[in-house]
Amino acid sequence: MASGGKSSPQLRRALCNSDVERRPTSSGTTPSPSVIVIGGGMAGISAARALHDASFQVVLLESRDRVGGRVHTDYSFGFPIDLGASWLHGVCKENPLAPLIGRLGLPLYRTSGDNSVLYDHDLESYALFDMDGKQVPQDLVTKVGETFEEILKETDEVRKEISGDMSISRAFSIVFERKPELRLEGMSHKVLQWYLCRMEGWFAADADTISLKCWDQEELLPGGHGLMVRGYRPVINTLAKGLDIRLGHRVTSIVRRYNGVMVTVEDGRSFVADAAIIAVPLGVLKANTIKFEPKLPDWKEAAIADLGVGIENKIVLHFEKVFWPNVEFLGVVAETSYCCSYFLNLHKATGHSVLVYMPAGQLAKDIEKMSDEEAANFAYMQLKKILPDASAPIHYLVSHWGTDINSLGSYSYDMVGKPHDLYEKLRVPVDNLFFAGEATSVDFPGSVHGAFATGAMAAEDCRMRVLERYGELDLFEPVMGEEAMSIPLQISRL
Repeated sequence: MASGGKSSPQLRRALCNSDVERRPTSSGTTPSPSVIVIGGGMAGISAARALHDASFQVVLLESRDRVGGRVHTDYSFGFPIDLGASWLHGVCKENPLAPLIGRLGLPLYRTSGDNSVLYDHDLESYALFDMDGKQVPQDLVTKVGETFEEILKETDEVRKEISGDMSISRAFSIVFERKPELRLEGMSHKVLQWYLCRMEGWFAADADTISLKCWDQEELLPGGHGLMVRGYRPVINTLAKGLDIRLGHRVTSIVRRYNGVMVTVEDGRSFVADAAIIAVPLGVLKANTIKFEPKLPDWKEAAIADLGVGIENKIVLHFEKVFWPNVEFLGVVAETSYCCSYFLNLHKATGHSVLVYMPAGQLAKDIEKMSDEEAANFAYMQLKKILPDASAPIHYLVSHWGTDINSLGSYSYDMVGKPHDLYEKLRVPVDNLFFAGEATSVDFPGSVHGAFATGAMAAEDCRMRVLERYGELDLFEPVMGEEAMSIPLQISRL
């Protein structure tokens, strides 16, 4: 690597003082190789678990006072509420998280039988209302949903014709120019805007920033969408059991040399290991709050800069009793997708009298400027528009994924004019630095199972690199405890 062969005096000093130094044991043998994992979300916990189970010394540094990252189950109501991720997208054996969730016996509530970007709830489970509290007929909801799918098929024709890229919203305009019969009016137009609002919620971004070329490039697993009835906390806790996790350790710098890495946290303490796995959110990488020495390669910095990070928040309203229809989603239709909104009905899945308002994109950014009380009142006023007799909530919770210094966004998406291979470029290691997280998942970006899978992948890449360096790699040893299998050659073109 470009930094040369000699370690700095600072790094040598740290090697003498670090908690994770490779000291000889009393028997004279060298202990297991060491790795620092940065970030205690699903990817970091997954990586640390895999390396710990492979007999590595692992220290996990987490800036928050809890593990889980953007997986955050709150119990302040007396029952679990996920303020971050709450679905398993793809309820099937192919999902990397399915075996663990199955072994834990955690119940899932299936909100859709079809895994789709367009509908994470079956169409018949929507109850849509206009601003006057008048419910939209179900047959109209279904009919407009079919029109929305037809519009997206036409955008695919637009995509085939252009050499560059454009936003989803621009492609919609072209479709309407070509096929005026798809341009809806009146209540149908408002319902169409609601479907667009739901699509924006999937990407946590506005349609004028979402790439036409890449919006549907992620792999959708079969089995539909399953809501985690008891929340994701049990999964995180199970993976974290027995790990050396240091909470309140915000990393400020990462120094890499040929013989190891030194990671410094906010209070000045340093940790040294053979390698590091960086599993912090994309928004944190974008903010440049972690300084790399030497700096990351240009192609890596470009991947960080060019991947989009969206915002979707939750405003959770707990009521004394249920006063709303027995459907999974309550929707507010309007003239623009910005003015549309939706509430997830947790009562149907969990039995608790809870509605979750879920703003995304620019609306989420605007609401984050409010106090928690103002945000909860905003959501309640939206509810009052469609259900005028709605009673006031007795408790509320508000997430702030966009302004939270530990996340600075909800999850990644493809921005206009940027290639989908940025996810792969973000994943590719740099010397003895390995990267994990939902934004490094080519197939499953923005998902919990994508984060989990990339953590395991980074751990295996790291394990093989470190053992290779020490001449301890056993080619006949099963990979990470799995059955022996042929390993495909890895090649990247950056």
